[in-house]
Amino acid sequence: MWGGQLIRRGLQGLVETPVDLFLFVPVFLAIGIGLWFTLPVEPGAAFYALAAAGAVALGALARLGPWLLRPPLLALACALIGVLACGARVWMVASPMLAAPYYGPVQGRIIDIDRSQSDAIRLTLDQVVLSEVPPEATPATVRVALHGPKPPLAFEPGTTVEVTARLAAPESAAEPGGFDFRRMAWFEELGAVGYTASPVVTWAPAGPWDASVNRLRNHLSAAIMARVPGDAGAFGAGALTGDRSQISAAVVSDLRVSSLAHLLAISGMNMAFLTGFVFALIRYGLALAPPVSLRVNTKKVAAWVALAVALFYLILSGANVATTRAFLMVSIMLVAVIADRRALTLRSVATAAVILLIWQPESLLSPGFQLSFAATIALISGFRPAEQFVTARGLPGWLKPVAMLTASSLLAGLATAPYSAATFNRLTGYGLLANLLTVPVMDVLMGAGALAALVAPIGLAGPALAVMGWAAWWILFIAHWIAGLNGAVTPVPQPGAWAVPLITLGMLWALVWQGRARLAGLAPVAIGFVLWVMVDRPPLLISSDGALAGVLGPEGRALSAPRGAGFAAESWLADDGDLADPRTAALRPGFAGSKSAREFQVAGLRGVILSGKEAPAQVPAACGAADIVLVPARLGPVGPPPPGCTVIDAAYLAQSGAIAGLPDAGGLLLVPVRAQARVWTGNAAPVPALRVVPNPARLAQGAGN
Repeated sequence: MWGGQLIRRGLQGLVETPVDLFLFVPVFLAIGIGLWFTLPVEPGAAFYALAAAGAVALGALARLGPWLLRPPLLALACALIGVLACGARVWMVASPMLAAPYYGPVQGRIIDIDRSQSDAIRLTLDQVVLSEVPPEATPATVRVALHGPKPPLAFEPGTTVEVTARLAAPESAAEPGGFDFRRMAWFEELGAVGYTASPVVTWAPAGPWDASVNRLRNHLSAAIMARVPGDAGAFGAGALTGDRSQISAAVVSDLRVSSLAHLLAISGMNMAFLTGFVFALIRYGLALAPPVSLRVNTKKVAAWVALAVALFYLILSGANVATTRAFLMVSIMLVAVIADRRALTLRSVATAAVILLIWQPESLLSPGFQLSFAATIALISGFRPAEQFVTARGLPGWLKPVAMLTASSLLAGLATAPYSAATFNRLTGYGLLANLLTVPVMDVLMGAGALAALVAPIGLAGPALAVMGWAAWWILFIAHWIAGLNGAVTPVPQPGAWAVPLITLGMLWALVWQGRARLAGLAPVAIGFVLWVMVDRPPLLISSDGALAGVLGPEGRALSAPRGAGFAAESWLADDGDLADPRTAALRPGFAGSKSAREFQVAGLRGVILSGKEAPAQVPAACGAADIVLVPARLGPVGPPPPGCTVIDAAYLAQSGAIAGLPDAGGLLLVPVRAQARVWTGNAAPVPALRVVPNPARLAQGAGN
């Protein structure tokens, strides 16, 4: 009785609250999507049929049932719609991933050009042809990094090329719970990645309509860099067109360390700068012609033109998650101007989130989605209170814009800090200063770039491009200066699975709810940060190819080798909150023995990593003195390992992916990355965790000695 009354009062308060409950629609869509991604196996048709029936039934009950039950019923229906959106998306993007490593000729049409983390040019190809791979098993797109000499001619999207390359399916996460590149690649229909040191041969030139948007992007970037050379031109081209293929790894590193990478990502700020400039140019330009301004609504005309420019900019930039979110927000705002409605509200943010989550539900897991929505919600929720605070201080007129810029940068920085730290494993100490010194200049860069595009047909783009170059030079100068300051970066360990979701839900509640009840959102935020601080990193990590292992010790994680599995090594150290490089980590105490038999101890267990041609034959002897034996090769005819010894070989790693060793009662639990059997993992069944206990043979040998 008492519990029922409490629930009834809670539902009554929920219905009578002045909060727009539509704001929680994307929240429950996201909950459904998040739960779908945690499923251990791929759902079948019956699962989706049941989910669809449940969503319809819940919607009908909400409409016909008691008013008090409407919010919870619709919330559950939204969660099921999120699940259905995931199922529809899986069906839409389904395409093959390369089943086995491939070496040979690769033919395809260039659709994108960018740079890898190693600063190598990468070509993304579609219309792929692989020798002796049937068409039905050939990936829709592949990505090849060019590690050979620099090509004499620039590549053009739409050109069909051929090259001899090594390809393999994209790698899964470097450890359980890490960023899963294979999952992201599957939703992008990227079925293989690889590299080549051979020259790329042009097979056929681009047709008149082949990759026309990407070709236009390249032509615009080339035109900008011809007038603004060097890193400044590359940055300006990247900010305006989304073409980052000429931006060096050093510049990208400086931008990340100084918390200015968002200036390069075509997101809300870039879209707002461009559309705002176009809107103001058209509106006030028409106002200078009285015969026009007296007969038409110049504000609505400007909104229509700005909307068309925003759509063109979306298509030109490649329509990534952050840009799509920005376009949706700008579109809603401009349509509101056309319809004489309030332009910028949390409801418009929620509408954009609903569209994006239903259209691309996998975007929920992307850093771009999390960072862009966190910044937008914080700015909309906090701008008015910040403005009132600044006004109440009685500051001089010239100082108010500076104060508002500071407040806006602080709001956006605080809102995005948890997601930035979880993604990049670092906090930037001078990010606020860097943004204060560059954000106004970024407005100048975008305006100058738009003006240059407008006057280029009449040959007057030179002065505008010069201004854009100066602005880009200033931004890069500040980024490099900030990145070199002591304390510019504070390492942060990878949070646990529940930390960021709890922080997100708590922050949303605190920002959206009204009255004292909003303070309840502080509890999950606090719990999330406590879980983050208390996170325990795995004492043992093994790479997906078995060539590298990492053991956590008093000085940090020690690596078994200074080279090999470079991405995994860098990811492990970053997730530990460790700024050391792999070579330094390989010098830490934790491994002993020769290169062909690296010995280690973890959780009271002994392990050995065998390598070389004779490694499979050495397994029986190694099992006599170890509990875990790692062999980055298939055991083949050697036979099964002795009982009591856990052997991890290439055959098991091909199914499991990378492995994390977690403390378990009296031993260690080896948890694989590919514990799920999902469309992107390639596993027919979930890969179970292995429990490792002390090897009786090793204990007996120790007792005998």
